[in-house]
Amino acid sequence: MTSDALEAIAAAVLLPVIREATAAQAVAVAERLSDAGIGVVELTATTAGWPDAVAAVASNRAMVVGAGTVVTAADAETAVSAGARFLVSPYPAPTVRAVAARTGVPFIEGGFTPAEVADAAGRGAAKLFPAHVGGPAMLRSLLAVLPGAKIIPTGGIRLEDVPLWLQAGAFAVGVGSDLTSAGDIESRVRGVVDAAGIRR
Repeated sequence: MTSDALEAIAAAVLLPVIREATAAQAVAVAERLSDAGIGVVELTATTAGWPDAVAAVASNRAMVVGAGTVVTAADAETAVSAGARFLVSPYPAPTVRAVAARTGVPFIEGGFTPAEVADAAGRGAAKLFPAHVGGPAMLRSLLAVLPGAKIIPTGGIRLEDVPLWLQAGAFAVGVGSDLTSAGDIESRVRGVVDAAGIRR
């Protein structure tokens, strides 16, 4: 993974996963996150018109935008063309991996089993999904046999549990609706930053 995307994710600690119905809604959430001090977001390919959302957020130089739920080569190509700085899949996706390797765009490949996570982590940062099934204890067990691995747990994670995931060794924590839903995103970010002792 290229250093700029990796460093942005590491600095943010929280990796917001934006899954909205429309591109306009996704962009609005990304802007609210930017205002709250989060400089990196993952926009999912399940959103209608998602390439437009990626392009719009990518035009903001203060933001690092990635495309998530990318599972086909075609979507990977579209994401890169739209300006995605990294790609994310929920499970092993060899065709996306090939596009990422050819274009030089970082790929955070998803996995759940130890073999899948180890394979993905061997190439860069890996996504543990769905993380809530195994909980922080599973991440701790994985890191016991994969010391130094950069693992980003995602899926069903509540904001209040972010400190537990970080204590278990998460490189960053992917959070969806618990962070991005309507309301005061800034106060949510501030709350989890304070609870986890994250330095900004």
